[in-house]
Amino acid sequence: MKMSSQITRRQSRQIMVGDVAVGGDAPISVQSMTNTDTSDVEATVAQIEALQKVGADIVRVSVPTMDAAEAFGEIRQRVTLPLVTDIHFDHRIALRVAELGADCLRINPGNIGKEERVRAVIDCARDHNIPIRIGVNAGSLEKELQLRYGEPTADALVESALRHIDILDRYDFQEYKISLKASEIFMTVAAYRKLATQIEQPLHLGITEAGGLRSGTVKSAIGLGMLLNDGIGDTIRISLAADPIEEIKVGFDILKSLRLRSKGINLIACPSCSRQQFDVISTVNALESRFEDITDPLDVAVIGCVVNGPGEAREADVGLTGGSPNLLYVGGKPNHKLSNEALVDEIERAVREQIAQRNAAAVDHSSAANIDIGIPLQELKR
Repeated sequence: MKMSSQITRRQSRQIMVGDVAVGGDAPISVQSMTNTDTSDVEATVAQIEALQKVGADIVRVSVPTMDAAEAFGEIRQRVTLPLVTDIHFDHRIALRVAELGADCLRINPGNIGKEERVRAVIDCARDHNIPIRIGVNAGSLEKELQLRYGEPTADALVESALRHIDILDRYDFQEYKISLKASEIFMTVAAYRKLATQIEQPLHLGITEAGGLRSGTVKSAIGLGMLLNDGIGDTIRISLAADPIEEIKVGFDILKSLRLRSKGINLIACPSCSRQQFDVISTVNALESRFEDITDPLDVAVIGCVVNGPGEAREADVGLTGGSPNLLYVGGKPNHKLSNEALVDEIERAVREQIAQRNAAAVDHSSAANIDIGIPLQELKR
């Protein structure tokens, strides 16, 4: 049985990062960050395009120098995704990338310097009609807070955020989002929960420096899962010491698991056991590789035996149950029998056919609706 999310999201103010809405009733966006040398325009553009291919909504680019800022200007002209520029220490870089087309300025007030510098960034963001992301990180709290609290705590993170929010408020700038990141899960969760009750702006979620692909995925899923289940969070970044593409995949998997977004294939698979009638693990690995380009939502079940297989297969859009022989279900009904050698090819074919049929039906429905309101057929073909 397909169920919708039971999560009631926190109501936040909506801002625009390029053409992507963040907050309000907008879908929770998934973002990553390039790890190329920003001055290497070709490599950075290639990575942004690769992230876009797997579904990234927003990409952040580090801009540590003025040379990198000039390179960013060329990158901005060559890609279509909204780009957030990551600025530390030198506020003049923020001013320059705003001129060159940044869609959001990410600053860490703990290291950006005096208030007049922060104010200069605020004025620039207002002039260019772009939002600011205030990024508070446990590893770079202001020295005074470090001394007073002795070590990073949830309260210290929130106090740091509120200090910088107060600056934005004094200059009547409300187009911002906030992140409160630590590598410690419970500190991060407590900080976000506390701040969520005190401001209306959108919250950018993440567990910073979460670790490698496996450990970082687990920590991020637990920490972000706790917050998202509370209805907290408007955009997420999974911080992994891994290919940034994996960050996007994990982000969408977390949102799909909570039924907060449905983008790409939702692959349901058994862990395999001695009852399996085919090699479940190798089949799933092959399908995951083949489905990487698919962003349309579709439930696909791959179950190795007849104990749970028929039930799972009937509930999925495309489902396979192992048996003698194996049986493929499409749209909840038995479709045809499959040999072990044909499993991957036939499942992929059925999946792509289902997506094509859905898209064609959607186009037909849209065309019929337009015709009903009097739009000439020749206009629809343009």
